[in-house]
Amino acid sequence: MAFLARPRFGAGGQADHLDGLALTPEPEHKAAVPGEHTHSIGTGPHQRLQAVIAAARFHGIELDPCDYSCGDEATVPSAAMLSAWLQNAGLWARAVRLRWRDLVLLPQTGPVVLLLKDGGAALMVGADPAQHLVGIKSPDWPAGAEGIAVDQLRLEQVWSGDALLLRSKRARSQAEAPFTLGWLISLVFRERRLLRDIGVASLTLSFLTIFPPLLVMTVVDRVLTHHSYSTLVLLGALLATATVFETFLGSCRRLIVLVVGTRLDAKLNLHVFNRLLRLPLDYFERHPAGETMHKIAQIYKVREFLTGKLLSTFLDLMTLVVLLPFLFFLNPVLAGMVLACTALIMLIILAFLPPMRRSFAKVISAETEKASALGETVFGIKTIKSLALEPQRNALWDERVADVGISRLAFGKLANWPQTIITPLERFMSIGLVLIGAYLALEDTSGYAVGALFAFMMLSMRVAQPLVALARLIEDYEGVALAAIEAASVLNRPPEVDAISGGLRPRFAGAVSFEDVSFTYGGTKLPALDHVTFEMPAGTMLGIVGRSGSGKSTLMRLLQGINRDYSGSLKIDGNDVREINLRHLRQSFGVVLQENFLFRGSIRDNIIAGRPGLVLSDVVNAARLAGAEEFIERMPNGYETIIEEGSPNLSGGQRQRLAIARALITDPRLLILDEATNALDPESEALLNANLLRIASGRTMVIVSHRLSSLVDCDQILVLDKGKAVDIASHNVLLDRCDIYRQLWSQQSRHQGQQGQTHVASTIVRSR
Repeated sequence: MAFLARPRFGAGGQADHLDGLALTPEPEHKAAVPGEHTHSIGTGPHQRLQAVIAAARFHGIELDPCDYSCGDEATVPSAAMLSAWLQNAGLWARAVRLRWRDLVLLPQTGPVVLLLKDGGAALMVGADPAQHLVGIKSPDWPAGAEGIAVDQLRLEQVWSGDALLLRSKRARSQAEAPFTLGWLISLVFRERRLLRDIGVASLTLSFLTIFPPLLVMTVVDRVLTHHSYSTLVLLGALLATATVFETFLGSCRRLIVLVVGTRLDAKLNLHVFNRLLRLPLDYFERHPAGETMHKIAQIYKVREFLTGKLLSTFLDLMTLVVLLPFLFFLNPVLAGMVLACTALIMLIILAFLPPMRRSFAKVISAETEKASALGETVFGIKTIKSLALEPQRNALWDERVADVGISRLAFGKLANWPQTIITPLERFMSIGLVLIGAYLALEDTSGYAVGALFAFMMLSMRVAQPLVALARLIEDYEGVALAAIEAASVLNRPPEVDAISGGLRPRFAGAVSFEDVSFTYGGTKLPALDHVTFEMPAGTMLGIVGRSGSGKSTLMRLLQGINRDYSGSLKIDGNDVREINLRHLRQSFGVVLQENFLFRGSIRDNIIAGRPGLVLSDVVNAARLAGAEEFIERMPNGYETIIEEGSPNLSGGQRQRLAIARALITDPRLLILDEATNALDPESEALLNANLLRIASGRTMVIVSHRLSSLVDCDQILVLDKGKAVDIASHNVLLDRCDIYRQLWSQQSRHQGQQGQTHVASTIVRSR
C-alpha cells in the first residue's frame, strides 16, 4: 500500500488524540513515540489548498495555488470547487460525503483530503479497520513527517464529513471514449435508476389502459342488457379511481423523462465543450467555424431522438406486453390482422431506406455548406462592410439556399412514396377492422361479441400506434445515424497529445535551445523551418526578424507546443517540449499576437482572464507596465468598462495594450510578443518600448517584429530566411556581418527618413 506516511500509534495501541485543531500526542504517549511532531492544523482557504497540493504531489502533479480562484482570499473552498480544480489539472477527483465506517474501508491508494468544520483540512494517510483508527497528518507538516493515529470520536469532533478522493486518471475515461451513437446510448443507460422508474410507471399505466375497454365491454354486455344500476355505480367508482392513478403516474413519468433529458443535456454540453477545447489549433485553422458549429449541433438532434421518439416508442411498446395477449383473447382474427398490417408497413419502410439514406446524406452536405457560408459571413462582417461585398455574399447565400432546397425537395419526394403506400394500410387498421369486427359480431350468436368488439376497437389503436411508430423509428434512425457521424467527424478528431494529464510539469527559468529543428506543414513540400539551431539563456531578450514566410511564426508555434511533429530537439531548461504537459507549458508563457481576441466583459475581467483570483491592484500594475493605464482611466467606468463583442469601443492600439497586460498578469517566465507592436500607434509603441526593459526583468522574452527599431535593445537578434537561421547576435554585430539584417535595417531607416523629410516639408508649408 502506498501512503504519504504510515499512521503511528501510542502505547498500548491507543490512538494519539486530535485535540481541537492540533495534532498533538497525549503526554503519556510521548515516551512511546519519540520524535513526535507537534503541529497545528491551520484554518482558512489556504490550508485546504495546501492539503490538495500535497495530495496531488503524491500522484506526481505539481499544482500552483495561484491557478486556483475562489472569488476572494476569505472564501473557503468547497469540496466541489477543489474537485473541479484537480480535474482541470489532469487528476481524477471526486467530492464525497462519508461516514466513519466508509472512511476506514477506503482503498488506500493515496492520501484522502478531509475537510474540517472550521475551514481547515487534514490528510488521511492510512487506516486500520481492525482497530478502528485512521492515520492523520497536517498538510503543512514537513514532507517526511509521519501521521498520527486518530479514533472515530476524536476525528468526528472536527471533521465535517466531507472528503476529497483523488488519483491519477485512468488510461481512458468514459468522457474520453470516441463519440458514437453507441456511446450516446450508453450515456442514456447510465441513468438506469431513473429509466427503471419510468419503466415501472409505464408498465403500471399499461395495466390501467386495459380497464376502460373492460368497463365499456361490461357496460354493453351486462349493464345495458340487465339494466343493473348498482353495477353502473360500481364501475363509475372504479373508473374514477383508475383515472386518478393514471393521472398521477403519467405526471410522474413525464417529470422523470424531463429530468433524464436535462441531465443528458448537461453531460453532453460538458463533454462537447471539453472535446472542442482539446482539439488542436490546426483543426480550427483548416475548418470554417460555421461548419464546425453546424456539425456539433447535430448531437442535440441525436439526443432529442434518444430521449424523445426512441424513449416514448419503447415505453409505448411496453404496453404490447400487456395488451397483445388481451387482444388475442378478445378476437384472435382481428389481432392477427393488426400484426400483419404492421409487419407489411415495416417491410415497405425497410425497402425505401437505402435510397433515402443516400438522399439524406446530400441534404446534410448542403446544410453544412450553408452553415459554413453563414458563419464566414458573420465572422467576416467587418471586411464585407468595408469592401462592399454584400452582393457577392448574397449571391453565395442564394446558391447555398438553393442547394439545400433542391436536396430537401428530392429527399421529400422520395420520402413521400412510403407514406403514400402506407396510408391505405393505416386506414384499414383504423376503419377496415371495425367493419370486419362488425361482420364477425353479426355472425356471433352468443350475444356478447358486441361488447368485445367495442373493447377491441378501443385497444387496437393503442397497439397499432406503437407498432407503426416502431416501423417509422427505423426511418428516423437513418437520419439520426448520419447526424451522429457528422458530430463524430469533429469530436473524434485526435486531441492535442497529453493536453491535460500527461507530461512533465517543471518550474521554468526560461532557457531555450533549438538544435537541428526542422518542420514542414502538411500538404507542402518546402520546410517552414530547416535545421534551425540556436540557444538563448534564461533571462535573455531575443528578437526574431526575417522577411515574410521566413519561419518566424512557425518558430513560435513550436515553442508553444501547437505543432509537435518536428524533427530535432527543442528544449526549455533542458526539458524536451514534447515531454512537457501542454497546459502547464502554455500557462508558463505569456503570448501577445498581432491580432488578439478580447472576451465580452469588463476590462478588468479581460486582463485577469488567466488568473481570475487576482485583485484590482494586480490588474493596475499589469496595465501600467503595458502602457494601458492611461487610456483605461479615461474610460467611462475605468477598469469596469464593458467591452462588447468585437471590441468596437476600443482602437487597435488599445486592444493590443490590453492583450499585453493580460499576458503580463500571470507573471510568465517566458513572454512572447509575436508582431505585437504592429497594431500600435507611434505613441503607444514608444511607451511600450520604453517599458520593455522593465517588462523583461526576471523573465525570458522573445519579440517577433518587422520593426527593427523595437529590437535594438535586445540581447540577441535571430535572423531567419527561408526557414533557416542565418545569424544570431546583437544589433551592432549584425549590422556589420549579416547582409540580410543590414538590408532590412537600411530599408526601414530610409523609409523612416523619408517620413521625417515629408513631415519637415509639411511643417514648412504650413508655416508659410
